[in-house]
Amino acid sequence: MRRAIPGVFLSAVVIAWLAASGWVLTASATPAQQAAAPETAGGTYAGTEVCLTCHTEKADSLKGTPHGRASNPRSPLAGQGCEACHGPGKAHAEAGDATLIRRFGNGGLAPRASAEVCTACHVRGTHALWTGSQHEQRNVGCVTCHSVHSPRGDKQIKAATQPELCGGCHRQMANKFYRFNHMPVREGKMVCSSCHNPHGSSNVKLLKAGTTVDQACTSCHAEKRGPYLWEHAPVTNSCVTCHDPHGSNNERLLVAKVPFLCQRCHVTARHPPTVYEGFALRNTTSANRLIGSGCVVCHVQIHGSNAPSGKYFHR
Repeated sequence: MRRAIPGVFLSAVVIAWLAASGWVLTASATPAQQAAAPETAGGTYAGTEVCLTCHTEKADSLKGTPHGRASNPRSPLAGQGCEACHGPGKAHAEAGDATLIRRFGNGGLAPRASAEVCTACHVRGTHALWTGSQHEQRNVGCVTCHSVHSPRGDKQIKAATQPELCGGCHRQMANKFYRFNHMPVREGKMVCSSCHNPHGSSNVKLLKAGTTVDQACTSCHAEKRGPYLWEHAPVTNSCVTCHDPHGSNNERLLVAKVPFLCQRCHVTARHPPTVYEGFALRNTTSANRLIGSGCVVCHVQIHGSNAPSGKYFHR
């Protein structure tokens, strides 16, 4: 009996505090509340105060999150409380059976089922794009990245920063941020969602802008977009033909050094081994065109040219 007193007393204190702050709800919900809360078929609501007789540790972790703001009419706590997400809990409370309540995470609902619970409220923005996305196809659901009770970062994510969260799965991409040339993610100037939409996208690789890789890149690099009178085939194919957007040990995020990158395509160009007549380089022992920066010394408009004589991308 002596062991039971502290637990009962703690529950009473927690419930009193919740009642004062607007957390504790009655077992009967209004029709509007019932409509806003996903239901378990045939279930009966127990009320948040019943949940907290056992789950007292969840109160403190939830009250500082957006889901725990009873003053916000869009918050679960302004509606059905714990059961807004976990479903009617009377049967679970009476039997103590964990299978009689909605659970999330390991051993809980499948990603699609848990996403249906989340998107019952999160209907705005791009959340609905998750269905059919690459993340859904790989069983990456809402609770894979987000935590309702114990978030560590913005948007209730499970890591302190977005790159840390994404890098938990996409380690190869995250490692590229440590290459000599890289997206300024480590410097805090960009995050993964600067280019990608983790919930879903009509573009490849969950890219936010456009429907192709090029359209995503040129949403920032508009000066490379064109159209050009003389187009360069690799550019019209895809930016990633020549660039690695996450990071590279070569300049300008190139996948290989110049001229070796150029020679991946231009292997039979029959270019003369020396510069053209009349353009000899002085004070050198050789007039080899690879002196300096190689191909781009002359072919400066490598993304495309609008000059009448620009098919060689000289200007």
